Amino acid sequence: MYAKFLKRVFDFILSLFALIVLSPVLLVLIILGAVFMKGNPFFCQARPGKINPKTGEEKIFKLIKFRTMDNRKDAEGNLLPDEVRLNAYGKFLRSTSLDELPEIINILVGHMSIVGPRPLLVKYIPLYSPEQRRRHTVRPGLTGYAQVNGRNSISWEEKFKLDVEYVDNITLVGDIKILFGTVLSVLKREGISQENNATMEEFKGSVAAEEN
Repeated sequence: MYAKFLKRVFDFILSLFALIVLSPVLLVLIILGAVFMKGNPFFCQARPGKINPKTGEEKIFKLIKFRTMDNRKDAEGNLLPDEVRLNAYGKFLRSTSLDELPEIINILVGHMSIVGPRPLLVKYIPLYSPEQRRRHTVRPGLTGYAQVNGRNSISWEEKFKLDVEYVDNITLVGDIKILFGTVLSVLKREGISQENNATMEEFKGSVAAEEN
């Protein structure tokens, strides 16, 4: 009952409430982002959503976040590495997870849920194993089970295992625990990036990972 019906109702009500209450914060971050990023403060990117059971394909939507990396380029016009473009303001947004706030809009319109597997890159879809792809049988989330159990500090395989475990055990109590765990993780600023990477290394596919 909760997973199929009430979860979406709660998502809509809570995201609408959050959007109203946090509107002053969002306005300030939009202004600061425009200044520190020297332009558009938003980052929009296609991400895979929930699989349509009729087509067997993920619904692709535009994820909305605050930009944390500027557009600095080298002499040849190529973007500089992530760790260079991730400026001090961007690091602050990531460490506090404030860059995720615009995703409230994605939740409100039904692209995402408050709790669920994080939406990753579209190009990763063919790299998943059938078991890993089951993470797309529910709406992706603003936060999830993997985010309160290591976030970006754990391996892709560990993260996907936790995502699938969540898909198989969705409950109201479980979602509440994840929300509280998320608040603690944000306050402690844990698991923001992977060791030796500005964020998280690119997913190469489970087969490639095993061969390496």
